[in-house]
Amino acid sequence: MTRKPLQGIPLSAFAITPLGFDCSLFIFFGSPQHLTSPCCEELNERLEIILEATNGFSRLLKIGEGGFGSVYKGSISPADGNGDPIVVAIKMLNRNGFQGHKQWVAEVHFLGVVEHPNLVKLIGYCAIDGERGIQRLLVYEFMPNKSLEDHLFNMAFPALSWERRVQIVLGAAQGLAYLHEEIEVQVIYRDFKASNVLLDENFKPKLSDFGLAREGPTAGHSHVSTAVVGTYGYAAPDYIQTGHLTTKSDVWSFGVVLYEILTGRRSLERNRPKTEQKLLEWVKQFPTDSRKFSMIMDPRLENRYSLSGARKIAKLAERCLVKNAKDRPMMSQVVESLKQIIQVFDEESLSPEKGLECNEDDDSVNLGKKPEELEPAESSKRRMAHLVKLSAHVGGISTRKLTVLQRAKVP
Repeated sequence: MTRKPLQGIPLSAFAITPLGFDCSLFIFFGSPQHLTSPCCEELNERLEIILEATNGFSRLLKIGEGGFGSVYKGSISPADGNGDPIVVAIKMLNRNGFQGHKQWVAEVHFLGVVEHPNLVKLIGYCAIDGERGIQRLLVYEFMPNKSLEDHLFNMAFPALSWERRVQIVLGAAQGLAYLHEEIEVQVIYRDFKASNVLLDENFKPKLSDFGLAREGPTAGHSHVSTAVVGTYGYAAPDYIQTGHLTTKSDVWSFGVVLYEILTGRRSLERNRPKTEQKLLEWVKQFPTDSRKFSMIMDPRLENRYSLSGARKIAKLAERCLVKNAKDRPMMSQVVESLKQIIQVFDEESLSPEKGLECNEDDDSVNLGKKPEELEPAESSKRRMAHLVKLSAHVGGISTRKLTVLQRAKVP
């Protein structure tokens, strides 16, 4: 794997230190060139940086919590005192359990050497071996717009626009393609889901949480055999059944998230009717090329999306979700497909006759045609609606007759 220097916060020249921790604290900020361990006085100073940044891990600064620990918002000032404080996110992993330590080591191992615009930056880390066990900390760049999951499923957040959704999944795909195909040693992410796609101040997506990541198979091997871990609803069925992990396991998970951005539904929702609880089963009722397809679209989009683009994304999702893992596309192919969809969408948006509003009768979109430009059926519907309003003031035609007439098919 190509080991590039991290562009961390220049608080000091501390190094990435060996991962066999003893009764001391190690932390990295900046250049990984020095490999000496800090003295006790320096250790105390560095621990104070973390404690001060989080106000002693105040609950008021807690911004997230998962199965392996809590995340706090913090602020760290440059060591020389010059410049504004840097806002960071500090993950404090649970003290108990070997699994938590393995995930912490995996995060440091992978995020300490990879570097890509669509991967969250690891700024620092430390481990304290105390009387109550090892306290493990990870310091990341802060992502102010939280996660894709928050914006898709939490009604307290404004709905993501169609364009933004597609740009977010494109960026996430580019991050996965980098891990799979663009570094010397292949990395399998193994936990791709909407909650692990974080969004910066410009809604640029970055993959986070590398605790379950694994190195891909070595030369001459087709897969990595491992215990099955991940999130139910996102893990590929072939991986669940065999324990054989490949990059195509990530591709399956990506296909699930593609359907999530189309529908605004989670992969599994127990509070829905039984036939609608499993997203991948539910969408099968609305084939991509059928007129019913638009019924799967997220109502929060308010019909402001490209129907042709949505169909293409659904077809791409279907390719990612084929049963035979070998038949799924590579992530680089997914990236190219998404770029082509975006290019077509941009061309539609630039056309003076086209806009964002979905048109059920055509895969194109409608910017609001003049009445004389409307199709016959659309014009007839408008005339019927107008007559219904007039009937309230004239007695020539009853409202009931108009309603029956309006329901009749217009030739």
